[in-house]
Amino acid sequence: MSRAVLVDTSVFAYALGGEHPQREPCRAFLRDSRGLELHASVEMVQELTFHRLRKTDSVTAVEQGRLAGRTCVLHAFDERVLDAALGLIRDGTVRGRDAVHAATAMLAGIPTIVSTDPAFDAVLDRLDPAGL
Repeated sequence: MSRAVLVDTSVFAYALGGEHPQREPCRAFLRDSRGLELHASVEMVQELTFHRLRKTDSVTAVEQGRLAGRTCVLHAFDERVLDAALGLIRDGTVRGRDAVHAATAMLAGIPTIVSTDPAFDAVLDRLDPAGL
């Protein structure tokens, strides 16, 4: 049985982006993630597409967003996720979209997130692609 992990936007953003120390580790993770079942919030796809729109044309950004969405099991951003995310924000644990991603993982029973962002360390077990 595969181990489920939630994938943060940063992993796809660095993998698709320009030169950066995290680019190759993120690409390697996405290429070699056998044994893992990749999950994400639909908000991750929206966030990634929005980010890529600032770096490339709209056709490419949408293609990249769709590819990321097809790579993962997607979870809805619904009222339950919103309520849990707002609770995380209220408690000062994580903020903004990070709270949406963390709430998605927690409600889905996924204790691990793959992310370059240490902000998740307070709420989930984090795997940094650079350390894999």
